[in-house]
Amino acid sequence: MSLVIPVILGSVRSERQGLRGARFLVKLLEERGIEAPLVDPAELKLPLLDKMYKEYPKGEAPPVLEELAALYRRSDAFVVVSAEYNHSIPPALSNTLDHFLEEYFWRPSAIVCYSAGQYGGVRAAMQLRAMMAELGAPSIASLLPIPRIQKALDAEGAPQEEWLSKAAKRFLDELVWHAEALKAQRAKGTPY
Repeated sequence: MSLVIPVILGSVRSERQGLRGARFLVKLLEERGIEAPLVDPAELKLPLLDKMYKEYPKGEAPPVLEELAALYRRSDAFVVVSAEYNHSIPPALSNTLDHFLEEYFWRPSAIVCYSAGQYGGVRAAMQLRAMMAELGAPSIASLLPIPRIQKALDAEGAPQEEWLSKAAKRFLDELVWHAEALKAQRAKGTPY
């Protein structure tokens, strides 16, 4: 079953480390034959949320929102890569996610969190779980926290620590299982 799973990056900082994690996940998904486009807020330059995509008259949303909406509608799941800023998610991630709603419905999400320290961003992941559930894309049970990301992955996203590839395989196995199950159910119809 061919899947589409965008990897949504959460940081726009000039020296952001999350790009390492996003590149790692894109590569692993593509190795499985999954289309995994990177959704990078630094490249998208989305405006601060004023109107959600659905609030624009049909065909009048900014082109970047039309393109993202088209991608999200054909997606089967989402991987969200989040830093931890002050025990929470980065504002760029919230802004990127908040532009849409129905496009997330009936699709699972998976949370990759990271930090420069030993906790791997898990405090942000807890808030992100609640947010993704509210958006209609509840997260799978597993997280993929990456502590000391600057050492765990090189700049291109290649793992530098043995544990990471094993943990990522199990994490993606779980996400793919959920994505395939919900894709099959969506084909039969959704409750609304």
